Amino acid sequence: MFTPQGPSLRELAVQALSSVEHGYDLLAPKFDHTPFRTQDSILDAVERALTAMGPFDHGLDLCCGTGAGMEVLRELCRESATGVDISAGMLAVGRDRLSAGSGDRDRNRRDGDRDGDCDRDRDGAAAGAPRLSWVRGDALALPFGPVFDLAVSFGAFGHFLPEQLPGLFAQVHSVLRPGGRFAFPLPAPAPPRSPWYWAALGFDAAMRVRNAVWRPPFVMYYRPFRLGLVRHELERAGFDVELFALPEFGPRPDGSPRCRMVVATRPPTPGHRAAR
Repeated sequence: MFTPQGPSLRELAVQALSSVEHGYDLLAPKFDHTPFRTQDSILDAVERALTAMGPFDHGLDLCCGTGAGMEVLRELCRESATGVDISAGMLAVGRDRLSAGSGDRDRNRRDGDRDGDCDRDRDGAAAGAPRLSWVRGDALALPFGPVFDLAVSFGAFGHFLPEQLPGLFAQVHSVLRPGGRFAFPLPAPAPPRSPWYWAALGFDAAMRVRNAVWRPPFVMYYRPFRLGLVRHELERAGFDVELFALPEFGPRPDGSPRCRMVVATRPPTPGHRAAR
């Protein structure tokens, strides 16, 4: 529907009538050929912004899908990067795509690199790259202790209802070390004069009707995840919250950023060195 390699309209309809988990299992082989994958421009901007806050040792990609965020963590983390997702199909695609040490963003960078002299080990992974792990799990019941210096998430928050955010943020807080950071991009909402405003409004309305008349539900809403609510719930979960404009996307007409990066930090405990 979106590209010759992407899903057909029928395939998207079958996915939409499935549960979130099964729907993404079905979509996984063609997911990276849809506009649902986070754009490289956003991934690159977040990576640049987080580089200045590092270094990081252990990273978590929350609701990692096919691993777009794992590519970011592979550049930022020195020891390990872990992706967690509820869909086994998405995890399998991500694992296969990055197992040779390459991904879409890496290929784009290498295409523009005349030298192409990156040292790689026998599995194709860049020398000195962090260990990659893929874990099937529920973001509302994360199977980890407080071991991560950095957690990121890209494009997944529409799968959580507003009343689920306290539990979600509490889970992220619990798996970060003291001083660890939880970072994600948050674009500004489209104004009413934008066609994207009406597209998101119509999509959310259609999903509410679908979930009212069909089971199992497929939770995916674009509009409820707003900065004010997000900041409030992060602070309630015990985070210190900072906002960083991503200058690559410029300002809106009122001067506010078109896209921010939210960085929520688990405060260091007395006598504990903050994660770096």
